[in-house]
Amino acid sequence: MTEITYLSAQELAEKVSEAMYADDLASQHLGITLDEIGPGTATMSMLVTDVMLNGHKTCHGGYIFTLADTAFAFACNACNQNTVAGAAQINYLKAVPNGTRMIAKAVEINRTKRTGLYDISVTDQDGNLVASFRGNSHTIKGQRIPGLEAKEEEK
Repeated sequence: MTEITYLSAQELAEKVSEAMYADDLASQHLGITLDEIGPGTATMSMLVTDVMLNGHKTCHGGYIFTLADTAFAFACNACNQNTVAGAAQINYLKAVPNGTRMIAKAVEINRTKRTGLYDISVTDQDGNLVASFRGNSHTIKGQRIPGLEAKEEEK
């Protein structure tokens, strides 16, 4: 039987994100960085490079989606319950040129035992909104770090 260790929700989010990032070779390969993490929130960024450009010489939408999806994943797993995407949609609002630092901020809108809803805004380094992403999560069995849980917040 696994012994349970209780941490603050913030400490738990930090530990989980460290473990997730260590295993996230795709994010590491793309240069995606975890800038901030908290319970149900994550901010991640990525620099657009020339190999990410499409035929219009702007960032391919797949890379924008990947950045947003990564922030979504870190936000919905921050409570140490294994969580996967159930659905996601993105609206592309502005072309993103080479050399742009994109920032994806994920915010938990609602979470139950089994499902969650998250909004992710993707902006450029000047704060201009370039994409809006909404993700639905589904909690599955297991924990990223077995035995770690958040202690109840005092009211």
